[in-house]
Amino acid sequence: MSPRLTHLDETGSAHMVDVSAKDITTRTAVAEGTVTMKAATLELIRTGSAAKGDVVATARIAGIMAAKKTHELIPLCHPIMLSKVTIDIEFDTALPGLRIRATTKVAERTGVEMEALTAVSVACLTIYDMAKAVDRGMTIGDIRLLEKTGGRSGDWKVD
Repeated sequence: MSPRLTHLDETGSAHMVDVSAKDITTRTAVAEGTVTMKAATLELIRTGSAAKGDVVATARIAGIMAAKKTHELIPLCHPIMLSKVTIDIEFDTALPGLRIRATTKVAERTGVEMEALTAVSVACLTIYDMAKAVDRGMTIGDIRLLEKTGGRSGDWKVD
């Protein structure tokens, strides 16, 4: 049997997957992304000198809020009761820029990957928004799932 897209029914119409028969299990997901910028912009953020305020703290809060609203942003996602969302943001002079990592956790019938990816995406967008006045050439990239645990499909980790 070949793999199929779970959000399409037999006729090819989009639908929300019925997860009612699945077991409630602990599930986690980790996603990451980057915002590449000028070295001077990175230093502005590091020193807390950005005109709009604390870029890192604001991006962290935005990422957490976004994870909680994923089902409102991504069609066909189930609303789930997140038990944990962490957003780690580290300075990377080699980019230069910021590396953003989101970890999400839930005890549910469905996975939490989309919440981690949404958290990273919105945290990156918030960083861009807060620093665009000094660096419109920033690049958001490399957003991807790093790992997930739990559920019927088991654990997965990027190579």
